[in-house]
Amino acid sequence: MKQTEIDYWIDTMLDSHAGVSDLNFTVEKPLQVESSGQLVPVMMEPNITSLTPFQTEVLALNLIAGNKRLLSDLVKNGSCDLSYRLGDKARFRVNIFSQRGHYSAVLRKLPTEIPTIESMGLPAAMNQMTDILNGFILVTGATGSGKSTTLAAILNKINMERAIHTITLEDPIEFVHPHHKATFNQRELGNDFDTFSNGLRAALRQAPKVILVGEMRDRETMEIGLTAAETGHLVLSTLHTIDAGSTINRCLGMFEHEEQPQIRNRMADTLRWIVGQRLLPKIDGGRVAAFEIMKMNLRVRDLILHGEEDDRTFYEIISAGTAHGMTTFDQYILTLFEKGLVTEEVALQYCSQRNVMGRGLDQLKASKGETTTSITGLAMEEETSAKQRRK
Repeated sequence: MKQTEIDYWIDTMLDSHAGVSDLNFTVEKPLQVESSGQLVPVMMEPNITSLTPFQTEVLALNLIAGNKRLLSDLVKNGSCDLSYRLGDKARFRVNIFSQRGHYSAVLRKLPTEIPTIESMGLPAAMNQMTDILNGFILVTGATGSGKSTTLAAILNKINMERAIHTITLEDPIEFVHPHHKATFNQRELGNDFDTFSNGLRAALRQAPKVILVGEMRDRETMEIGLTAAETGHLVLSTLHTIDAGSTINRCLGMFEHEEQPQIRNRMADTLRWIVGQRLLPKIDGGRVAAFEIMKMNLRVRDLILHGEEDDRTFYEIISAGTAHGMTTFDQYILTLFEKGLVTEEVALQYCSQRNVMGRGLDQLKASKGETTTSITGLAMEEETSAKQRRK
């Protein structure tokens, strides 16, 4: 199997369905793409009904293209990450991994156009984040929830408005930012630096004002990131956490117990915003993003320093902070339901607190004159008895 045949597969898969986000190559399955969150098979000539171990291995080796570091990662760690370009048509973030003695590959299609806050319909609070001079902004969520796209939109606004030096450390580079008002230097893990911690340490000597770190993966990267934020840099990064509270706990959990009081103080001084993201299925197909946004204030700072209690939680503070641009997932999902973008079932499935979501849904339905319960035929006992006597 030659490189031209692999490119033919990829090209055909891209054009097979609308809204293709991922290409999936797995042994004993046909060629598959993810369209609107669902895996669907791809028909082509000649048709491939079941990939063989040989085909996926040749695919993997062609994508790796003899890169010794990637081959070493694949053998030692069982997976490797890289980027791949299909001519001028598309770029991909690629993960190749072993499973049951075979190789699989997933190619995530990367957008070619730089997103904007307006074009993506992001919350207005995002516009405030681009004016910050120093500190930490963390965007959190599951894999594939759109964290990198949100960060690209924030960086794009900075690029258009501020004449500063920006360095990005990515794995791999997803959006290629042209030089506008800002100067961008984008570095890719494996090709331009060996670890995020080393890349971040080097960035401190490269005179940036803004540093994007693809992911806060370990204690050393987090510690250097805190130092960068403390020394006048704006640091943007991602974490795989589900909400603001778990993000704080995840950061603290990277350090030993005796270190955590000091880390709490450093985080309270440097953290500016936490943005959480979830992708929800839309009523008319496709997906829509829901957000949780927490902005640093005195109450948030106190909670970071002393921890949550039963009556003092990040959720409660965010719920009360809507006037300052904050929102919980539940508040945001309720607006999506009110706009007719998601169903009641989806709202309940993706919410943070089901009882809060249930009350909110009932209030919205009651305001429209809709039934808020499926239970019918209820009557007071005395009223029922009176009806029976009249009969």
